[in-house]
Amino acid sequence: MGINRHSESTGITVITVDYPPVNAIPTDGWFAIADEVRAAGRDPGTRVVVLRAENRGFNAGVDIKEIQRKPGHQALIDANHGCFEAFGAIYDCPVPVIAVVQGFCLGGGIGLVGNADIVIASDDATFGLPEVDRGALGAATHLSRLVPQHLMRALFYTASSITAQQLHHHGSVYQVVARAELDAAAMALAENIAAKDGSVIRAAKLALNGIDPQDVHRDYRYEQGFTFELNLAGVADEMRARFDDDLAARKAGQ
Repeated sequence: MGINRHSESTGITVITVDYPPVNAIPTDGWFAIADEVRAAGRDPGTRVVVLRAENRGFNAGVDIKEIQRKPGHQALIDANHGCFEAFGAIYDCPVPVIAVVQGFCLGGGIGLVGNADIVIASDDATFGLPEVDRGALGAATHLSRLVPQHLMRALFYTASSITAQQLHHHGSVYQVVARAELDAAAMALAENIAAKDGSVIRAAKLALNGIDPQDVHRDYRYEQGFTFELNLAGVADEMRARFDDDLAARKAGQ
């Protein structure tokens, strides 16, 4: 359990997220993702990073229960710093990062995927930001890299999800495959990139980041400020409590 990194074959580093059952990531996990991605990038033999996950879905976002268990605001501050580090490490990784998404990709998962270079998804994958329903904000910066502006706003305001097939239509998901074929498809793409000259691939990543019209670091940090405000005002705590009550009621009615 946790974040694991290994070399799959020459030039390919695989980082696996494993927090069963749904990959709701604790604070330490976000920092661990950042550490492993940076370590992979520092290795001169790495030409491409594959970010994948075990369990039911790719990512369920921040572990809200961890935040609720701890008094005060330090847990929220730590989680936000961890997300900022993880998202930034992927964007700034010196080599391309392929995000491999199965099942659901929610909240902080959108931050990881939105900052990746390439996204491959299973045919059962969905993507969304439930933040508005949780009394928080964040990762609209990264959702806006996956869909056009007006669609991003509609998805954000309604806390709705979008399918892998729809994202493929918009060009942000490179390939959609059956879940059983997902890892093989990701490795085939990674092997294609790893076969290139490492110096050229690293220069290409720098060049593409250099011409990016969006400052993802600044934009996400700006969003985080409103999350802090909502928590300081007590709005987020009230909404999370209502969500927990509704969830318990739905489970009781099953």
